[in-house]
Amino acid sequence: MELDLGCGNLKTITDTLHKEGKPQTFIAKEAGCSQSAVSKHVNRKRCKTNRENHSLERLVKASRATTHRRVKEFGYSCRIPLVKPLLNHRQRQRRLTWAKEKKK
Repeated sequence: MELDLGCGNLKTITDTLHKEGKPQTFIAKEAGCSQSAVSKHVNRKRCKTNRENHSLERLVKASRATTHRRVKEFGYSCRIPLVKPLLNHRQRQRRLTWAKEKKK
């Protein structure tokens, strides 16, 4: 069973026991989840400064177009490939049959 980060009670148990210095295996047994889930929760990166929080807040408020432009500035491409897989023989036959039925 994985640690549900949406559930406040499990997060509270995990955080409290971690602050008390308990080992992750003990925390996992108490919370009823895997040790790896506890490790991921305990070691997650969080914004630590006001500047990081402000940057994150601006990013969240940015429009889709602004985000798209920034990602392109970083050298990544934001696109869906235009090349699509070709239809197989069966699909072509079905389309042809459908078109002939609609023509009548």
